Amino acid sequence: MPNGSTIVAVATAPGLGAIAVVRLAGPEAFPVAQQLAPALEGGRPREAQLVALVGSDGEAIDQALVTCFPAPHSFTGDDTVEFSVHGGALVPGLVVAAIVAAGARMAEPGEFTRRAVLNGKLDLLQAEAVGDLISATAPGQARVALRQLDGALSRRIAALREEMLQTQALLAYAVDFPEEDDGPVAPERPVAAVRGLIAQLEGLLATAADGERVRQGALVVLAGPPNAGKSTLFNALLGSERALVTEIPGTTRDAIEADTTVGGWPVRLVDTAGLRDSHDRLEAMGVEVSLRYLAAADIVLYCNELAEGTKRSEYSFSHSCEVVPLVTKSDRSVGVLRGTTNSTFVSSHTGDGIADLRRLLAERLFGAVGRTADDGGLLTRARHRAAIETGLVALRLAHAELGAGEVVLGAHQLQEAVVALDGLIGVVDREEVFDRVFAGFCIGK
Repeated sequence: MPNGSTIVAVATAPGLGAIAVVRLAGPEAFPVAQQLAPALEGGRPREAQLVALVGSDGEAIDQALVTCFPAPHSFTGDDTVEFSVHGGALVPGLVVAAIVAAGARMAEPGEFTRRAVLNGKLDLLQAEAVGDLISATAPGQARVALRQLDGALSRRIAALREEMLQTQALLAYAVDFPEEDDGPVAPERPVAAVRGLIAQLEGLLATAADGERVRQGALVVLAGPPNAGKSTLFNALLGSERALVTEIPGTTRDAIEADTTVGGWPVRLVDTAGLRDSHDRLEAMGVEVSLRYLAAADIVLYCNELAEGTKRSEYSFSHSCEVVPLVTKSDRSVGVLRGTTNSTFVSSHTGDGIADLRRLLAERLFGAVGRTADDGGLLTRARHRAAIETGLVALRLAHAELGAGEVVLGAHQLQEAVVALDGLIGVVDREEVFDRVFAGFCIGK
């Protein structure tokens, strides 16, 4: 994947549409574009020009709006040309073929964004956010991705990295000038700095569960005894008839999944088989599937008819997910009983309580996410979590070494923490600490 080549691809989704965008980027982008559009005036950057496109045989291909973006003021940082052509399956393909014939090559998946990273237009976290924004299916996902693209998490990581480098500078000074006891580096200062960094990384790591839930969607499992109204509630929350509903207990034998949103956040709903001991082999298999979903759930909506009481099932859940007890079919209940239980009352038949339940799910699953994303970003991927965990291990070792007076070993572990953050944002420069040593202290005397 040579970076010096000129690449082309259709930037819009395939299919019928009024307009498709063909993106061309690289050192030969402007000469290649001139071959297709002889009337294109290169001295008009970032200005859309209506020109005729012709192939190598001189035959007209299309009329297009063509915009030139000279480097470095483009998405990729390379010279870039965008062709807004007529949509559909044929014309964009003809334009791409003509551009390839003129000297460009087809781009590989993600190559435009990769070039943006290599040219310093984006860091790795922002590049991932581009993909997350494109694939978002819920407004909340798009909001978080946009904040990441704007650099919320990148700035937080960069600030942490800067603190680590400043602490390295303190340690380097202490090693190089140990005889200057009255210098600016008190022995406890680096130790306190590392302790503060540990606390900050622990706080950042605490966002990982919320961030991964935003990106992947929360798993909400409807559970309870047979004929407790789970499937009816499942359909009501979806707003469509996905699950078969009958008065016969045990109708649902297998789990049914469907994606939806609550409060603008992504949720995967799962309707499960009723929980009970059964000698029916097929039903027993369905219960086993239900228990597996319960083990993975972010929230369990435990459904009971009032007649069955509001006690939790005799089945225990294998982890500490939140369980929301629901009294279903509340249109059949006696009103006075509403104040005698901590259950939430819903009626899929009348719609009573459904909106409140959706709000409850949004608040308990995603209540703090928006604020955290705005304040300093979220860890949204396993890669992010692993990097911060690696950094924490190194910082804790650094703290122990420094506490024991092992400055050199502590500095080495601190550098390992910097490397862990480098992997997140794509920065690799171990020599930066020396710049800070000379800039921060008067050591040239």
